Amino acid sequence: MSANASLATLEVPHRRGLMFVLSSPSGAGKSTIARSLLEQDRELTLSASVTTRERRGSEIDGAHYRFISRKQFLSMRDEGNLLESAKVHGNFYGTPREPVETALSGGKDVLFDIDWQGTLQLYEAARADVVSVFILPPSIKELRSRLERRAEDSAEVIDKRLQNARSEIEHWNEYDYVLINDDLNKTFHEIQKILSAERRRRVRNLGMKTFVEALQNEARKGDLSGCV
Repeated sequence: MSANASLATLEVPHRRGLMFVLSSPSGAGKSTIARSLLEQDRELTLSASVTTRERRGSEIDGAHYRFISRKQFLSMRDEGNLLESAKVHGNFYGTPREPVETALSGGKDVLFDIDWQGTLQLYEAARADVVSVFILPPSIKELRSRLERRAEDSAEVIDKRLQNARSEIEHWNEYDYVLINDDLNKTFHEIQKILSAERRRRVRNLGMKTFVEALQNEARKGDLSGCV
């Protein structure tokens, strides 16, 4: 019997998925990178969020957000059914626990585009499942230029985003990985490498112990006799 034929009979262990967090100040490139990851990686899915704010005309319930009542949201939060939650401009946002756990158990990775506060909540809920990346701009001057080039906000809003950026950057050392986005393509490929490496961590490959034991049993029984 050849080695390849023998090993082919063993069941390859499946992998537990991970929660992949991207955070950055507004304008540092997080959302662009997140979109590219989702377009190119079939094992990655975007976390589904719930919110109490009103649905906008262009939004589809269940696709962009699940739009629920304040009472429903608070009930989910109080019963521990949200992995993370936040109140923004008077509205609540959060990530339901159940669909994320279903994805992880099935070997799918879940992408989170959240801030440092949400990231710390994920740590508290399931630190072993979380891989976090903080993306820094090369300079505040460049960050301002990017926000101005987007032409989406007034000068007043841009100033506010820059003020927020200074406080957000203070939390860089709470992340597993920190990248300086001075070149979008380079940063994107670095993040792909991080995701690829984290997927291969021993602790995430469930059943590996059983697989190795089967290999050892083959070796003890002489199942590799005759191999070249």
